[in-house]
Amino acid sequence: MAAKHRFYLPAEDCRNAELSLSPGDTHHAINVLRLREGDRFSVLDGEGTELLCRISNREGDRIRGRILARNPLPAPACRLTLVQGVTKGKSMDWIIQKATELGCGTVIPVLSERTVIRCDSSQAKDKQAKWEDIAIEAMKQCGQGWRPEILTPLPLSEVISRQLLPASQPSLLASLQPDARHPRKRLEPYLKNGDLPPEGIAVWIGPEGDFTPAEINTIRQNGALPITLGPLLLRSETAAVYALSILNYEFQTE
Repeated sequence: MAAKHRFYLPAEDCRNAELSLSPGDTHHAINVLRLREGDRFSVLDGEGTELLCRISNREGDRIRGRILARNPLPAPACRLTLVQGVTKGKSMDWIIQKATELGCGTVIPVLSERTVIRCDSSQAKDKQAKWEDIAIEAMKQCGQGWRPEILTPLPLSEVISRQLLPASQPSLLASLQPDARHPRKRLEPYLKNGDLPPEGIAVWIGPEGDFTPAEINTIRQNGALPITLGPLLLRSETAAVYALSILNYEFQTE
């Protein structure tokens, strides 16, 4: 019997026959969900396992649960990476949430010339921690078994110099340039004749106002192929969901 309430714990905290929910999840389970001893819940470990548990007792500010079953979740057929120009306000939070729901494996936030938000190393770490929390909440909501990796915001030059995107894997750039092609055209080599999908694929999405022409040239010189998302001018967050939805659909497992 499946449990309808999901929580998250790192895999290292799920090794034994029993586990303990965090104080925050315990508060939510007791005061919001009204769970009691004997009730079932599930835990995602972020590494492809969902654990079915039963509440055994409560110790202080933590619920303890006995693990009844460990259910493996299928790994994505193709690891998706979103290279996202950091957007302003809460739209970046929304992008992280939706990227997680769409099975994105890695999000690389990029600080480009037209990025409104600026941050030092401490602020970048704070943003990363916030976005990781948002991703975990999205995991629990949708049942995503694999926790996405959220990097700290990085200047475009560092994304390139650190070689964060393997050269062996395809990379796409959402673009308004005249030579941008339909995504399926760029994906044809990986879709025809029943060939296996690539191990991973990345898509670049610019911030408000898009990447500058110089930045676009740099991204393209490092192997990204321009794709069109249609004739309409999309918001950055809409473009991110659009592109990830296409890739998720094309490379999802049967």
